[in-house]
Amino acid sequence: MIKVERLSKHFNGVKAVDDISFEVKEHENLVLLGTSGCGKTTTLKMLNRLIEPTSGSITINNQNILDQKPEELRRGIGYVLQNNGLFPHYTVAENIAIVPQLLKWDSKRIEIRIAELIEKLHLSKDQLKLYPNELSGGQQQRVGLARALVADPPVLLMDEPFGALDNITRSKIQIEFKELDELKRKTIIMVTHDVQEAFELGDRICLMDKGKIVQIGTPAELLFNPANQFVADFLRDQRLQLEFKSVTVKDIWELLPSAKKEAAGQDLPIDSNIWAALQKLSADRSSNLYITYRHETKSIGFEQLTTTFYKYQSKRPHE
Repeated sequence: MIKVERLSKHFNGVKAVDDISFEVKEHENLVLLGTSGCGKTTTLKMLNRLIEPTSGSITINNQNILDQKPEELRRGIGYVLQNNGLFPHYTVAENIAIVPQLLKWDSKRIEIRIAELIEKLHLSKDQLKLYPNELSGGQQQRVGLARALVADPPVLLMDEPFGALDNITRSKIQIEFKELDELKRKTIIMVTHDVQEAFELGDRICLMDKGKIVQIGTPAELLFNPANQFVADFLRDQRLQLEFKSVTVKDIWELLPSAKKEAAGQDLPIDSNIWAALQKLSADRSSNLYITYRHETKSIGFEQLTTTFYKYQSKRPHE
């Protein structure tokens, strides 16, 4: 869906982005991760021509973005900012309706689409008449996401979308983000400096440093097969929690005992990571979670899950 080849951006002789190349598959979420100044936001802004590249090429759905007018390109790309970017003198409804109005949608179609989105994003109809400063930070971010999604663009760019939120609100919205069906149909590139967020939300992670790509891979590849010492050091301080997030229940499936489903337990999707399962079990450590996969059901409790996880880790080849 997105192909970047030998992309560079220089500001007054400084190489903010230095000859990088990568591809993003359709419906994939690629996270650009790194410290401030590594070039990740500059890279993101070149994808919708908020910043023009010094050299290199970007194609989206096999079309070179330089062959399109910037305003037309941006109408087909959703864009979510850290501070939500809402117009303060527009109501919530007016903010969400901006792109559909530019696309000449009729008012009824806009109304139906907004109603559909606010329900999915846990906003109320009463809030459509409010102004951004009358909403909480989490609500403002949901409105920003609704505005980016309203015209149903195939590509979504997100620049530190949850960075301005407190930890509790950010965690809640991240869970909603992963479960939102609208986003599962999108090709997403997200910028963050938050390692935990990258591991939680990214299908693959592109770790950058000083304008260059250091390593691209799945969270597990970066964690267990780091390309160099920089990658290992970047992840070291948070390694245990990252391991919980990079290993899924499917990975430890063969080590779990079979069980008969009981009414008391919760179901757990097979692709859930260990961290998500531990969070579900932490409220009641005497409870069990049930996983059904390939017509077989297995169960796990809190202590059993941690024991099985470490058994799985001990069997993994050490790099």
